[in-house]
Amino acid sequence: MAQLKVQQTKSKIGAKANQRETLRSLGLKRIGDVVIKEDRPEIRGMVQTVRHLVTVEVVGGE
Repeated sequence: MAQLKVQQTKSKIGAKANQRETLRSLGLKRIGDVVIKEDRPEIRGMVQTVRHLVTVEVVGGE
């Protein structure tokens, strides 16, 4: 299964509360943090919520 590499590129300061919570749920704590997550609809939705704060790259896959 494909995976998503999610990197936080911008600060969560000034972001809405739900966006800050979404970053934390993804496992991102500070600028430059990178996490690898399974490519699932739930994760895609979370990334969509904070798309202006992160960069996403598809790694692995079929």
